[in-house]
Amino acid sequence: MMRKLFAAVLLLSGLSASAQDPIFSQFYAMPMQLNPGFAGSSFAPRIGIAYRNQWTGFNSAYRTYAAFYEQSLERLNSGIGFNLEGDNAGDGIYKTTRFSAVYAYRLNITDDLALKLGVEAGVHQTHLDWDKLLFPDQIDPTGGPGGQTGEIRPDATNNTQLDISSGMLLLSDKFYFGAALKHLNTPSESLLLVNDNISQGLPLRFTVHGGTELVVKKGNKLRAPSFISPNFLFVSQGPYRQLNVGAYAGLGSVIAGVWYRHTFQNADAAILMAGFRQGVFKMGISYDMTVSGLAGKAGGTYELSLGFLFDKNENLRKKKHRADINDCIRMFQ
Repeated sequence: MMRKLFAAVLLLSGLSASAQDPIFSQFYAMPMQLNPGFAGSSFAPRIGIAYRNQWTGFNSAYRTYAAFYEQSLERLNSGIGFNLEGDNAGDGIYKTTRFSAVYAYRLNITDDLALKLGVEAGVHQTHLDWDKLLFPDQIDPTGGPGGQTGEIRPDATNNTQLDISSGMLLLSDKFYFGAALKHLNTPSESLLLVNDNISQGLPLRFTVHGGTELVVKKGNKLRAPSFISPNFLFVSQGPYRQLNVGAYAGLGSVIAGVWYRHTFQNADAAILMAGFRQGVFKMGISYDMTVSGLAGKAGGTYELSLGFLFDKNENLRKKKHRADINDCIRMFQ
């Protein structure tokens, strides 16, 4: 009840707020959501899905769903992909849906260095379930919540906008580095233009990420390679900043990872991940252990990711003249 009341008061009071994108702790499981330059980074088609349940101490506070498909267009030095993402806040009171198409072009600078340039265009839709809101005039001091509200229902509870993004990815046989700008046209999420800050639109999201790969044991036809990939992720959107630092490890069929996330205002969470990979199938589960002032109140955050990389075609493998470069982003595949 308090969550619904707070949402109603916040909606109509015009408090300053800036919308922010959900960022997966398993950011490598949704590569194009991170950077459109990843489209076509693998030599075979791949698909993936992810689910995030944030702050489980607050009932259904934030839940995020995502899915993608991407593949390489080898003859065109290009890659294409599609992203679908849904965000559910406040037990369905406020929902966001994004669908986009992605294209990336690959420029081979040298045999060991390539630059990928990606663009993304799609639709960004927000939806408010007005009937789930609870306003102060609906609360009887003795009888509790109920009755009709005097607040006027808005003319529209849905808003659909064009959303454009871009990114670049630098690949070598020793490292990868990327940068992306999301929401270049700052699409408006506003349903009620009661606040100048809200009406400015979704803030531009700037992302920088990179890492390397340390091979522990080379793989063969029967065994996947073992490696450790130290990496970082920095995200800036409106007043929000976050930095993830840690490492991803592939030890044969077992995958694992650990990161520390800092939001610059305070320490945020320690992220633990484990999973496995067998053939074309890959699965990971992670837990964000809150270490900020919300520890013990907000609860942790769970994520589940599933991926399928259809790379078992040996004829295709023989054409991988840039395999060493792509191996450096094996954690994203």
